[in-house]
Amino acid sequence: MNESKEHMIIISSKLFLQKSYKGVTMKEIVENTGLSKGAFYHYFESKEQLFLEVLDYFFQGMVRNYENYSKDSLQQFYNDYIYETIRLTNNYLKKFNDPKTEASTTLNYFSLIFDALKLFPAFRDKVTDGFNKEIEQWAKAVERARSQGEVKSKMSDKEIGETFLYLSDGVMMHMIMRDMDIDDTVQLFKNLWDKFYAEIRA
Repeated sequence: MNESKEHMIIISSKLFLQKSYKGVTMKEIVENTGLSKGAFYHYFESKEQLFLEVLDYFFQGMVRNYENYSKDSLQQFYNDYIYETIRLTNNYLKKFNDPKTEASTTLNYFSLIFDALKLFPAFRDKVTDGFNKEIEQWAKAVERARSQGEVKSKMSDKEIGETFLYLSDGVMMHMIMRDMDIDDTVQLFKNLWDKFYAEIRA
């Protein structure tokens, strides 16, 4: 990505996180990036296009490489997921966050996602597609574990994968409401995953 364009996306991201999509004006974006209005329109046709590219930038930075996750056991698979969650979250906070406002920035991140889901139907489709791909990877991991005799449950492979992900999603929302830091959050959903794993282990 062009350096000037990435600069505009990162600065705009911080503004959107502070004020929401509707709360940020074009004037603020131009002033905070230190670039001209002409430079802005060279890269983006509108604030709407910029916002969508900001969201794409977020998502690209949070993409997981499931091919690198363990295939030896489901337990190691979900631990690999946890380690990558820590790495990706720290990268996100380092790039976009003011350490003094970590919780509020995380809250605003979710607010931006909800804004986008309401404003842009195509974005909802993209989020749904991404989630379905995640479920598919988890279902494969569970299927593999079941075939190796590691897991025994009446739940389907997909249902087990969904349960792991829904547990972590719930913990993330809990983190925001209780102003928890990332280490405490990760430990909480790791504890829940360990207990759920113990319930389905053969």
